[in-house]
Formats: sequence, C-alpha cells, structure tokens
Amino acid sequence: MELSIGEMALIAVAIVVLFGPDKLPQIARDLGAGVRKMRGAVEDIKTEIMKETDNPVSEIKREIEKVKDAAKDFNPLNDIQKDALTEPTSSNELPVVKPSEDETYEGPVSR
Repeated sequence: MELSIGEMALIAVAIVVLFGPDKLPQIARDLGAGVRKMRGAVEDIKTEIMKETDNPVSEIKREIEKVKDAAKDFNPLNDIQKDALTEPTSSNELPVVKPSEDETYEGPVSR
C-alpha cells in the first residue's frame, strides 16, 4: 500500500482539522507507542516460533548424541567373550556337523 505525497498531506490536514493542532503531539506519541507495542508483539511471536521450530531439532540432536554414546560403549566382542567364559569347551575347534544333521548339505553332485 503506497501513499502519494498528496494523499499523505490530505490525511495530515484531516487529522489537524479533526483533533486540533494542540492535541497533535499527544496523538503522535500515542501512535509511536502503539507502533512500538506492535513491533514488540511481532518480535515475541517470532521468538516463540523460533523456539518451537528449534525444539524438535534440539531433541533430535540429543537423541543422536545418546546413540553415539551407546555406540562408543558397544563392543560385540565382549558378548562373545562372556559366552566363551560361561560355556566351557573342551577345545578351541569348531564343532563338527554331521551331514545327516546339516539341512543345507546336498551331498555329492554328479555331472
């Protein structure tokens, strides 16, 4: 909304006629205070919006940090070592699976 100089002059004359020249400074102060309050309200709204939009991002960042910390402490060899300690084996060799017990064994293949 753009006002030309003529339109602004017409508005100024109308204000002077309606309220008188002695109340003009008070009206200007009141308008200035209203504009400052509106700007403050807009800034408060912007701040609240930024907090609300930033909040999920910071929660996601915290969750990522938790996962990173858990990954630092995770060592799958610890579980294997615990299993090895709880189940004593007679030797370090792998158990031999008989072909009759192995479901994936196909037997000799002839061509």
